Amino acid sequence: MSRLVSVDYEVFGQVQGVFFRKYTQKEGCRLQLVGWVRNTNWDTVEGQIQGPKEAVESMKNWLRTTGSPMSRIDKVNFANEKEIPALEFNSFTTRY
Repeated sequence: MSRLVSVDYEVFGQVQGVFFRKYTQKEGCRLQLVGWVRNTNWDTVEGQIQGPKEAVESMKNWLRTTGSPMSRIDKVNFANEKEIPALEFNSFTTRY
């Protein structure tokens, strides 16, 4: 069994108005991760992902390099990465 990790993220670039949240939620679900995503007031997208270390690393790479088809990712900040004893969410959701 893989260890579970949690990490916060914030994505900078052209990430609002390009379905970034929708694609992030879809990719998180595809990787069987839990967490959330939302737009910020400063034109970034932020959230938290939780799950097995390998899947979280795949999602981090996706956030850095892929995003939604019309997005432009300039940089991603990851913070508060830590091992967790259990998942704190039941699904991957979009917050408003």
